[in-house]
Amino acid sequence: MIVGEAPGFNEDRQGEPFVGAAGKLLDTLLSRIGLSRPDVYITNVLKCRPPMNRDPMPNEAEACSPYLKRQLELVQPKVVLILGRHALERLMPGQGSISRIHGSLVMRAGVAYVPLYHPAAALHNGSLVADLEHDFDRVKAYLDKLLAPPPPPVPVAPPKQEAEQLRLL
Repeated sequence: MIVGEAPGFNEDRQGEPFVGAAGKLLDTLLSRIGLSRPDVYITNVLKCRPPMNRDPMPNEAEACSPYLKRQLELVQPKVVLILGRHALERLMPGQGSISRIHGSLVMRAGVAYVPLYHPAAALHNGSLVADLEHDFDRVKAYLDKLLAPPPPPVPVAPPKQEAEQLRLL
């Protein structure tokens, strides 16, 4: 599951998350680790675009939180990629800045959360693209480990029973 911040202009018009330039970068990053959109569930903290594309206000995020909570319950993800600081603050409050913890894995209630820079931030600040690529490589390693099938059980040989010595007389 991928959770972004809020719909942008293109997302608001088309009713689908990450369809603009940031969506194209997200598609490229997913492809880099062998995934595509049908493989993941993509949503946002806010369900509608804030006026003038400003940062989401806390009361707006709070108003939308029941919807996000329900999406998490329905999807039951094993891994949640958190895109951007606003999504980070909503899903993992008090964890610190995105620049400090991006790319790290945090386990909570059996779900792995991975905070990442938002693709739109990387488009505005080109130096973040390399960080995003590196973090997605780490996501691939996390997924390989978390979603790997369990090893087959080791067969246990039945205990060898000692033969009883019979008496002749």
